[in-house]
Amino acid sequence: MKLARNSTAWVMAPVFLTVGLAAAGIWLLSAVSLAGFVFMIFFHRDPDRLPSGDGMLAPADGKVIQASSGKITIFMSPSNVHVNRAPLDGYIRNIEYRKGTHLPAFMGRATKNQQNRMHLETVDGIMELRQITGTLVREIVCYVHPGDQVSRGERIGMIRFGSRVEVSIPVSYTLQVNKGDKVRAGETVVAVRNS
Repeated sequence: MKLARNSTAWVMAPVFLTVGLAAAGIWLLSAVSLAGFVFMIFFHRDPDRLPSGDGMLAPADGKVIQASSGKITIFMSPSNVHVNRAPLDGYIRNIEYRKGTHLPAFMGRATKNQQNRMHLETVDGIMELRQITGTLVREIVCYVHPGDQVSRGERIGMIRFGSRVEVSIPVSYTLQVNKGDKVRAGETVVAVRNS
């Protein structure tokens, strides 16, 4: 199974803890730690994805909690893949980190949470993508930098553990998903260019 970039320490920490606790004969805690290891592998999985068609791709796995002509918001529960992907080909103009609150990511007020704001310049205009943390751990990992050229579906980062991603939709695109839909990063087409 492929793991997300920069996740080795998160996956290996419970392994060492499991071995140490087992060596000390603390079997119950060792079993709990082993379960933590299994969760870390599951959480940090990073499957390869192919787009299901032409158009703008979902930047995150999860449930659509907002879908309008201007923006899509996707909530990622701990069971979702947390690697984020570029919705369209483009050029990273800038990335701005903002401190903020630590509300549960599914809440509307979570737009004020700690976040990365990324502006992607595409042939269809500038898009804003926000990686927003939730309540737990609250770590944003960004794989790209200002000046980078990214391809549609390319991995751009991840968020730990439970979070949301908001992305603006170019005015020349028509929304293809509704509130409540489940989407997959780099695979599900969420909007298509008007003909």
